[in-house]
Amino acid sequence: MSRQESAFEMAASAIRFGPGVTREIGMDLAELGFRHVLVVTDPWMRTLPPVAAVEQSLSDSKIPYTLYDRVRVEPTDVSFRDAIDFARGIDFDAIVAVGGGSSIDTAKAVNLYTCHPPEDFLDYVNPPIGKGKPVPGPVKPLFAIPTTAGTGSETTGVAIFDLAHLHAKTGIAHRRLKPTLGYLDPENTRTMPSAVAAATGLDVLSHAIESYTAIPYNSRPAPERPILRPAYQGNNPISDVWSLQALRMVGSYIQRAVEDTGDDEARSQMILASAYAGVGFGNAGVHLPHGMSYPVSGMVKGRGYKQAGYPNEPEMIPHGFSVILNAPAVFRFTASACPRRHLEAAEALGVGISRASEADAGKILADRIIALMERLKVPSGLKALGYTASDIPALVEGTIPQHRVTKLSPRPAANDDLARLFEDTMQVY
Repeated sequence: MSRQESAFEMAASAIRFGPGVTREIGMDLAELGFRHVLVVTDPWMRTLPPVAAVEQSLSDSKIPYTLYDRVRVEPTDVSFRDAIDFARGIDFDAIVAVGGGSSIDTAKAVNLYTCHPPEDFLDYVNPPIGKGKPVPGPVKPLFAIPTTAGTGSETTGVAIFDLAHLHAKTGIAHRRLKPTLGYLDPENTRTMPSAVAAATGLDVLSHAIESYTAIPYNSRPAPERPILRPAYQGNNPISDVWSLQALRMVGSYIQRAVEDTGDDEARSQMILASAYAGVGFGNAGVHLPHGMSYPVSGMVKGRGYKQAGYPNEPEMIPHGFSVILNAPAVFRFTASACPRRHLEAAEALGVGISRASEADAGKILADRIIALMERLKVPSGLKALGYTASDIPALVEGTIPQHRVTKLSPRPAANDDLARLFEDTMQVY
């Protein structure tokens, strides 16, 4: 008979925040005595100031480096393998990731697969798609420099990718993958187009709500050994603090950050909110909006949808949009399991709840999210991406394997429930 979990673990990267901290990377690496560094980024970011600042800093501090600039936005197992194969030919002792979550997650995969090569690529991948083996030992120091304000990947041990032949996202999650230090430099988000700011900012919002409304950490069975305790543990007293504060910041600053790309205060607060939410969900986890987002992203190709602000990525939907489209329907569904937490999330986003009924918690939170979606020009539903009702069975089928997150939902969702949720998401507003 299994015993119930009675402990949770808080793990997060060290964080440095401030305008211009990117330029400190070379001095840090020199003081730590690194000999050769692998810099990981994407082709578009390669041409922009954040990467130029990193290269200049490394050169000024006489740190030899090799640049890999073939990261794919919304990475796949194919793009992960390309980066891993490239890195295997280099003698490096640290990694610097510059970019959004795609670059940072790719760097995590490179770190893991070069330090501890598995027998099979899926050995470390989350079950049931992979075997979910724990990382067997330490990896090399990874320094993360985010250029978006959304994924929070600079704080977590999670790397997400699309398994190409299944057209579904999955990931690798282990505390040993978290970066050594994350550099939160508001100057780096100045190059972020408004559509990217909207997509990544709404990802922050959903990260925070999902982690705050996830199952409690002590509702799971205890692991046989501490190393088997999942990174995503369920809500806990520490993650709650970070998640709610992230929501307060998003509620105050997301519109300004999207609508005025020169608003340095708003963009500074959003990159901080991203990290706050990362600490929250990196330990508590996310649930149905993310689990449902993975087939939405994986199946969008061939439907003719093109998102402004992502010039080099034809036929893709930004991760934050694929998540937030599901959120209103999901939170209307899950609110009955923990209505007070849903109301508190709405309050953190600026909704007055003093006279609110717990019976209305789901609608109140969903309505606030929908108002933000309309204001930020998010696609109005799955139909806007080219999906129809005939796609719902496949979308449900693509959600089912996402046990790592769906099992954290405060209200279990059977196949019929998922089908109704996707139906409600076809037209959000």
